[in-house]
Amino acid sequence: MEQDNNANEYVEKLVKLNRVAKVVKGGRRFSFSALSVVGDRKGNAGFGFGKANDVSEAIRKSLEKARRNVKKYSVKKSTIPHFIEEKFKGARVLLKPAAPGTGIIAGGPVRAVMEAVGVHDILSKSLGSANATNIVKATFRCLDNLLDARKISESRGKTIKEMWG
Repeated sequence: MEQDNNANEYVEKLVKLNRVAKVVKGGRRFSFSALSVVGDRKGNAGFGFGKANDVSEAIRKSLEKARRNVKKYSVKKSTIPHFIEEKFKGARVLLKPAAPGTGIIAGGPVRAVMEAVGVHDILSKSLGSANATNIVKATFRCLDNLLDARKISESRGKTIKEMWG
């Protein structure tokens, strides 16, 4: 599911839709959970998780939560500034910057996040758990821990040119 709303200019991606069953006296009661990612393809992105008895309501809730959780991430041209590896519970995600023209070499959940953030060239590997929720959280943890050259140079009291010669 990909939509561009003119009002907020966010790209919305449904990462995982899951039907869950609760066994009650009269049989099974079904409900749905949805995991989605939103982003503006300019470095801002967020994810959300929603649950409801109806598919469309679960998706709506997850998109609403994702829009509330949007944060700014450091993207260098069309890739990330440096290699990073992060873990969330059983899921481990490795992100590696790539040369222009490489494309997004990533699995489903990581690909959705990278497209939402606006990264066009990246190499990634998802290790451990295949749980989409944990992979998305590990990917966002990677993005949270990326270092920005401007912030580092300011904290050291130097210009970027002085740091890199």
